Amino acid sequence: MSHANAYPYQEVFERYLNRQELAQPTIAEYRSVLADLFNFLSNFNAGYQADHRVATLLDRDVEQYLAMLVNQRQVTNGTYNKMLSHINIYFKYLFTHDLITHYPTLTLKGKSHDDLKTPTTKWLHLMPAILANQQLAIYTRLTMLLTSHYYTISEFLTPGFYQQLHPRNFNPDERTFWQDYQQFITPLQARQHSQDLFLKQRLDGDPHLTAAGLHKYLKPDEKLLGFALTPTRLYQSAILDYLLQHPKLSDQQLSDKLRLDPQSLNYYRQLAMQYQG
Repeated sequence: MSHANAYPYQEVFERYLNRQELAQPTIAEYRSVLADLFNFLSNFNAGYQADHRVATLLDRDVEQYLAMLVNQRQVTNGTYNKMLSHINIYFKYLFTHDLITHYPTLTLKGKSHDDLKTPTTKWLHLMPAILANQQLAIYTRLTMLLTSHYYTISEFLTPGFYQQLHPRNFNPDERTFWQDYQQFITPLQARQHSQDLFLKQRLDGDPHLTAAGLHKYLKPDEKLLGFALTPTRLYQSAILDYLLQHPKLSDQQLSDKLRLDPQSLNYYRQLAMQYQG
């Protein structure tokens, strides 16, 4: 790849870096990181492969590359954060100069190396014991049950979610827990005048438990279980586990089971390949 087209908008971006009076070795470092990012997207990201338009990139596309850095290259925390910083400055430049209409790295933050490892799928195979463990908060166990059925936190905390849940599809261990849960939630539903599944214990206006409120139940249980209970990471590990366990299913079968659009399915397929590697 020539210097002139190592990555999109290279010439205007590097002119900007020169105006910022960055040292040439630093500019070369930006070039190396951005060329590597777009080379990865060209080879492993179906959405970018389709038209090579920078304007179509989303945060999860950049996250796919960052996950590869950790899981395959095992970069250090310092290297990871420096690379993310370079990528962030690049996209910020494109956004502020109207070359793209949204800012795909806006929500991405530097994290510790341990936090960036692919989440363990072991918990999914411990679900019978987890559901039966009365030391764990009942909302913790419900969160893990719903996540194991490929529901996201934004889905199951949304009012009315109970209408799309089908407990008849639960296995025997899950049905046993569901009966216990009904004993807990039914009086609370009557008190809060709501049929939803995650409700506050106190009467104070909106009865629905927020993500922050749920976290207060999950955080103490992390010590009991010995791993992080971040709902988004649990969800990711549930998706990865299913893909790894069912390598021969078609895209349509996987999309139907996991309720994923084709772009999201491809993203998780790539993560699953990295996890296997």
